[in-house]
Amino acid sequence: MDDGPHGEHFSITPIGYIESDYPDKFGVPRQPGLAPDAHASLVLMPPYNDPLTVRGLEDFSHLWVSFIFHQSPTRWTPLVRPPRLGGNRKVGVFASRSTHRPNRLGLSLIELGNVDTSDGVRLQLVGCDLISGTPVVDIKPYLPWAEAKLDAKAGFAPHAPDRLSVCFSQAAQISLAARTDGISLHALIEQVLGQDPRPAYQRNGASERTYGVRLRDVDVKFRAIIKPGAKNSATTLEVVAIDPF
Repeated sequence: MDDGPHGEHFSITPIGYIESDYPDKFGVPRQPGLAPDAHASLVLMPPYNDPLTVRGLEDFSHLWVSFIFHQSPTRWTPLVRPPRLGGNRKVGVFASRSTHRPNRLGLSLIELGNVDTSDGVRLQLVGCDLISGTPVVDIKPYLPWAEAKLDAKAGFAPHAPDRLSVCFSQAAQISLAARTDGISLHALIEQVLGQDPRPAYQRNGASERTYGVRLRDVDVKFRAIIKPGAKNSATTLEVVAIDPF
């Protein structure tokens, strides 16, 4: 540790990790709660998995989850390109929620579904926006009376993003019908693709490209359908195949 109050280094030890429907970064909702059908758990590790550490937590509906963007590069830059600005305009890294941060720390407000202490501690999360394996460094209960500011300004993201319509090919529908979780997976695919996970710079151009996003144990292949007569404006994302990986 360096000498002096401005040169100190602090070590952070993960207290647990995430298990979720998102095995990869691509397609993960950029904010929590946008895909309520996403399954996830926060599993605490020893010595933090003592049931005493979460006594009383079940009385709260939402949690602040502090975590590490462990799949983001360690490098960072002072300017970033937020997807909400089309991937073209730059803003300061501290004026964004970019994953490319100096300390790679993330903060997510997530609904708590259940507290299971039958074997260690497992917290069921609703609408989680974190990939499997994400290291969690802290959890705190959310206090709406202190932390919900309805008159707060939201800068370049004043409201939730618009959703695209999503349709399913016959082959995709057959794949879903054969699964025991077909109904919830259908809903999750709609929620994830409706937010248009494609890179911002690829959203306005006409393209025959097929994209793939991994959800649960499948690879969801999809493409953009361009509205006839519109200038390079994708109005629907079509799921063309759902394959196991």
